[in-house]
Amino acid sequence: MLRYLDYEKIKQHPKILCGYSDITALCNAIYQKTGLVTYSGPHFSTFAMEKGLDYTTEYFLSCCASDDPFDIHPSSEWSDDRWFLDQENRHFYPNNGPVVIHEGYAEGTLIGGNLCTLNLLQGTEYFPETENAILLIEDDDMSDIHMFDRDLQSLIHLPAFSHVKAILIGRFQKASNVSIEHVKAMIGTKKELSGLPIIANINAGHTSPIATFPIGGTCRIEAVSGTSRIWIDKH
Repeated sequence: MLRYLDYEKIKQHPKILCGYSDITALCNAIYQKTGLVTYSGPHFSTFAMEKGLDYTTEYFLSCCASDDPFDIHPSSEWSDDRWFLDQENRHFYPNNGPVVIHEGYAEGTLIGGNLCTLNLLQGTEYFPETENAILLIEDDDMSDIHMFDRDLQSLIHLPAFSHVKAILIGRFQKASNVSIEHVKAMIGTKKELSGLPIIANINAGHTSPIATFPIGGTCRIEAVSGTSRIWIDKH
């Protein structure tokens, strides 16, 4: 559907577009074609969640209803259940917080979202510019570590990937069987990433709660072993 959208009309009448997973294609294409900031965050249906919604709502409002910059802090707990099937019987796990894989500091324009969907834009006019980019990537429970590895390597092979300044990796779903040790080992095989600050296990993607990130906004990260800071300005 991307080629059938009227990007000039979208640019003239900006609206908040927010979502994750397949919405990644729309968010990055609209940003690339119009320069408008879009948002990687909750779907509209997410707000029907009766438990564990406070964090998601807080960061959606911080990103979409305020002009003030903000820090993204980890939630105290997280969930990976199919909440829409049973609102009462939910299971929450303690959140150990972000994991610094590579230390460093970077500031740039945030792009990305769901990795396998973003990759579908490669070679098209809809793929976002990577100049001074902070790359946000996550995937769903159909992506094991091998699938995530090759999808990430596909991005790394792009000539423009050399302009990426840092990577943020969202939390994996339990059904993917991807542990933080798997992620560290996979990242360690890629010499192209050796100089990039990388933070994993952030509140982005298919688990809940989920923070809202501005595609096309400014992101600053400070990654230090044992601690990290993710600072967001949607402008």
